[in-house]
Amino acid sequence: MSVARITEISASSTKSFEDAVHQGIARASQTLKNVEGAWVESQKVIVSNGQITEYRVMMKVTFVLEG
Repeated sequence: MSVARITEISASSTKSFEDAVHQGIARASQTLKNVEGAWVESQKVIVSNGQITEYRVMMKVTFVLEG
């Protein structure tokens, strides 16, 4: 039997929502062991002078606890 924990993170990118997800998972994996999955809870863009300047995602990341 395994027990998992879920933590919420936000990540951003100047390229795309997909890149923001990749960056968020990469960073979470540096701190959390056994990352098993994630789901994107929401997406948001930052606009400046009528142009999108940043893509942001809120994600819930699942990781399995050791022991």
